[in-house]
Amino acid sequence: MTIFEALRKDHDIQRDLLARLVETHGDSDERDKLYQQVRAELHYHAAAEERALYIPMMSIDLTQEKARHSVAEHHEIDELLELLDETDYSATHWLTHAKQLQDLVTHHLDEEEQEVFQLAGRGLQDKQKTSLASEYQEEMQRQRSA
Repeated sequence: MTIFEALRKDHDIQRDLLARLVETHGDSDERDKLYQQVRAELHYHAAAEERALYIPMMSIDLTQEKARHSVAEHHEIDELLELLDETDYSATHWLTHAKQLQDLVTHHLDEEEQEVFQLAGRGLQDKQKTSLASEYQEEMQRQRSA
């Protein structure tokens, strides 16, 4: 498995969780449970992805700018999560913010899959692509079990 295949698998999990989250209503246990899952997955994924993909990309001239852009998008996602953390589940604008989060994350994932992965694929060695997948998966496992 390559780093790109490992990341796509988790991207699908994020898309599914976000789609389910924006279908929730009010201050419900379902909304809380899904939001906590989304929040955790996004944090774990960003941390593991930055270590396993973006740090190696930053050392390559060809991929450095894209890596920095993607890390900046991770910070935008964190800011929206902070806004959601501060907003009551029953507030009408909570769902508006959740949909903004879904849009931002979907844009980020699509951009990674359609642009970043292709560029990184040219910059990284084949052996590195598989070793980075292992590194990413180990970090995700560590984060999820912590």
